[in-house]
Amino acid sequence: MGVLDHITGPQDVGRLRLSQLRALSSELRDEIIDVCSETGGHLASSLGAVELTVALHHVYDTARDRVVWDVGHQTYGHKILTGRRDRMRSIRRHGGLAGFTTSSESEHDALTVGHASTSLAAAFGMALARDARGAPYEVTAVIGDGALTGGIALAALNQIGHVKPRMTIVLNDNELSISENVGALNAFMRQLQVQPWFQRAERSGKEALGDLWSPLAEFGSRAKTAARRFFDPASNNPFLAMGLRYVGPIDGHDVEQLVYYLRHIRELEGPTMLHIVTRKGKGYDVAEADPITWHGASTFDRLEPAAAGKGYQWSDAFGDAACALASAEDRVWVITPAMREGSGLVRYSKEHPQRYIDVGIAEDVAVTTAAGLALRGEKPIVAIYSTFLQRGYDQVIHDVSLENLDVVFAIDRAGLVGGDGMTHQGVYDVAYLRAIPNLSVAMPRDVPQLRGMLKSALRRGGPVALRWPRGGVKPAPDQPVEAWPEVVWGTWERLKEGDEVVLLGFGPTVATALAAAGEDPRVGVIDARFVKPLDTEMLLALADAGSTLVTIEDNALPGGLGSALLESLADHGRSLPVVRLGIPDVHVDHGDPARQHEELGYGPEAVRSRVTALLEERERAITDGGAPVVAGRRSGGRATTCEEQAVEAHVVDTPRRASV
Repeated sequence: MGVLDHITGPQDVGRLRLSQLRALSSELRDEIIDVCSETGGHLASSLGAVELTVALHHVYDTARDRVVWDVGHQTYGHKILTGRRDRMRSIRRHGGLAGFTTSSESEHDALTVGHASTSLAAAFGMALARDARGAPYEVTAVIGDGALTGGIALAALNQIGHVKPRMTIVLNDNELSISENVGALNAFMRQLQVQPWFQRAERSGKEALGDLWSPLAEFGSRAKTAARRFFDPASNNPFLAMGLRYVGPIDGHDVEQLVYYLRHIRELEGPTMLHIVTRKGKGYDVAEADPITWHGASTFDRLEPAAAGKGYQWSDAFGDAACALASAEDRVWVITPAMREGSGLVRYSKEHPQRYIDVGIAEDVAVTTAAGLALRGEKPIVAIYSTFLQRGYDQVIHDVSLENLDVVFAIDRAGLVGGDGMTHQGVYDVAYLRAIPNLSVAMPRDVPQLRGMLKSALRRGGPVALRWPRGGVKPAPDQPVEAWPEVVWGTWERLKEGDEVVLLGFGPTVATALAAAGEDPRVGVIDARFVKPLDTEMLLALADAGSTLVTIEDNALPGGLGSALLESLADHGRSLPVVRLGIPDVHVDHGDPARQHEELGYGPEAVRSRVTALLEERERAITDGGAPVVAGRRSGGRATTCEEQAVEAHVVDTPRRASV
């Protein structure tokens, strides 16, 4: 049995001899590779943080002390060491462990995370709470150099340096977030790594650090002296300027050295930043060589690893369309907050580098930069995930909508996203964008429609949000932009006739509607591709026909497509049965999206069953000589008249979180 086999919890790590920590790190790294080969997941990030994870658990008692991990995608080793090793094969799967730290999952997870740059503010609050109560625990935040570009992180540093609570900040510098890092702060940290004194100190450390504390202390003294000599008050170190004590950079893969510094820093008053240099993917050759591809791995054979091909994705379709539009129009720009690969923009960044901007993990900056471009006559596209656009919401309203600027929001990962879970579900943007004046919201069902909507959005002007799901899509033949289909703004498209029950799909749920309708002549299908503006003319025609409407949407029901229909019908004085199928007022955990759709009541089989019940109800009502009545409630749906539903939409009658 190895060292790891004797670890039942972090208390066992704390009892290990210093000489055993290297062996534990090696075994932990092997375990992470094995787990990810079977389950997929955040491989490269977790491999890069192995020694840091071991050192933190050797120094701190994480059941009491608060160790706050930024983003949390580097915490597979942390989960293994905190009693969850036997459940690691369930990670990111239905009913299994979350892919990020989740406070409801373990007492050792100090914060539920998933988005970047939040650790410093949360840790600052924890330190304030500790000091207010005189509590005996330590507070440490672990943040990467990529996450440090976020405005909330820099603002938190400003406050930490002002108030000066006792806390440790570990800056895990690996030169990457998912893509390469950008910006002046990144350039400064790269400058540090090439200083001759740092290279000498690193070599000396590897030679001097053995199993004895005396040479460790000697090396620590030399390194600190070198750091002080380089970082005197006049050296323009931004962290010193913000009021933090700064130590480093040091080798983040030397576990004994990490333990030494963490032990000594915890005894110091005020905030101290420990700058460590690590390599993403450390210890697994393919992940080290290509940490971007192996950041989020699919399952693989660890002996003959090969990155799994994902086929043609919605993000690829957008990236190809953006390239074509930028070639046809020199005012088209694309802006992304550190999501070049995920948003399908690798090709664009190479073909149009002068009109490609990566602002780092700073969504608010991305939106307002687009506003500045639009104010000078350019045509910016902000390529962003639904879950991350939430972080730029104020700027969408204040900097884009107020002046009705020509900005296109290209919203990827709209809908349930699978293994990334509740922090990444793209299910709120329809509701929060629909409330903003001047802003249109649309969703294509296929690649030709995506192209047409993008082309139309850039030509018509004003703010436009186009959204699409995560996953694969059928590619379309290459065509010049002039040949792309025209999309009449604010119109729906009837795909199948039938007036008794009419299914309204939105984006990917159009296929769900068609599958559920089958060949039944009583059931119609509409592609409700615009949720704002609605196709009021078609909606009122459906009301005149007395149809029962069923909206199917892969997003939150409150404020969604069904809510928009009810509001419009009420505004026009019409009463019409509307059944809303989608995500009720709950947070949805990680899992297989297709299974979740069925369990939430808007997968193909669930919709088909619901349609059958509605048709039977209408038939009974006609047989009884009365008006058609809509069947009662069902999980994920609402069925009443529009006046009743307009009130119901604001009543919370469901649990706050769903584990489907």
